[in-house]
Amino acid sequence: MEYIYAALLLHNAGKAITEEAVTAVLQAAGVEVNEARVKALVAALEGVDIEEAIVKAAFAAPAAAAAPAAAAAPAAEEAPAEEEKEEEEDHAEEDGMAGLGALFG
Repeated sequence: MEYIYAALLLHNAGKAITEEAVTAVLQAAGVEVNEARVKALVAALEGVDIEEAIVKAAFAAPAAAAAPAAAAAPAAEEAPAEEEKEEEEDHAEEDGMAGLGALFG
């Protein structure tokens, strides 16, 4: 997951997503870099319109997240407030990652 985050960070900063750039971001974050994974990521993203993939993921994520959120609502009413906050945080992370697979077209 760190590799995708590095690519998204570079894209957001307006930088080219190259093997060297992804490696630098990962090393700066203290991640042990696997060169094969970096090469695979850069190759998979070659020719992909990341902005378009993000837009598609944004439209797909609400529908995918609606069902689990609806199922969790009754359980949240019975749980204490502390557990409710943890559950909301879990859903927020899942929602953010829901469409990342589309980046690899």
